[in-house]
Amino acid sequence: MMELPTIVLTGATGGLGQLAAVELARRGAHLILIARDKAKAEGVRALIVATAPQSTVEIFLADLSSMSDVRRVGTEIAAAHPTVDVLVNNAGLHAFEQRITVDGFPIMVAVNYLAPWLLTQFLRPALIAAASSRGEARVVTVASEAARRHGRLALPGDLTDTSPFTALGSSPLYGKTKLLDVMFSQELARRLEGTGVSANALCPGFNATGLGRELRFSAPLERLLRTLRIGDPAKGAGIIVRPAVDPEFRRTSGGYFSVKGGKPLTPAWPGGDQELQARLWVQTEQLLATWTRNLSHCRSCP
Repeated sequence: MMELPTIVLTGATGGLGQLAAVELARRGAHLILIARDKAKAEGVRALIVATAPQSTVEIFLADLSSMSDVRRVGTEIAAAHPTVDVLVNNAGLHAFEQRITVDGFPIMVAVNYLAPWLLTQFLRPALIAAASSRGEARVVTVASEAARRHGRLALPGDLTDTSPFTALGSSPLYGKTKLLDVMFSQELARRLEGTGVSANALCPGFNATGLGRELRFSAPLERLLRTLRIGDPAKGAGIIVRPAVDPEFRRTSGGYFSVKGGKPLTPAWPGGDQELQARLWVQTEQLLATWTRNLSHCRSCP
């Protein structure tokens, strides 16, 4: 793609994100990792440096379930790096019971959708500046074909629905957040037209490393799936890396790509509806503007 690109990556302390981080470092990227756990992040940094000694890695700590943390870390990165070549929104969570964040949002909507949406807005000027000086910049969002099992999309109510659910009922809600990611990415691509910044989404496939850290039996299940050769983490990480740095994606924007050879995917209905994508954007903007006003009001209270 470009010489020594600056790449911001979320969700790199394990799974596909860690594999992608190592590969990006091998390709010469200067990595900026956003992580919640400092010890895990330092472990990944050590792994990256051991694998790619020439690499440079910065760590910024943030809890992506907190919009205040997302805003803070986005502001800090933008202040430290006036140009950012690539943003990879990789962090995600499959929760098996409802939890409500400190901001009052459902946990999966907050981590999987609102956090990447908001982080992208804070880094948008740095991405545009990189495109202006380097010729291009990219935003890559990790979605999933789990979106095809999203149940019924009901906006804007789905963004704030904190109804309890069981482990069995968690899959449609997880899929819905991934559908929102595809919709966000495609609307972002339209809003970035003419800036030199592209936006694409992808599905890394079903992988043993992406089962959800909250599943109690995930470790033995991961071993079983590896034994049965179900899922390929290397391919999953590869389809994250390719849209981030490969020349073949240089002028591609608004796409949604499969782990199977990087082939284009059609979003699950009704996620490909451009009018609905635009409406989701405005509703998200309004929701987070309300959150900002409420936060400012609370801070001003005696």
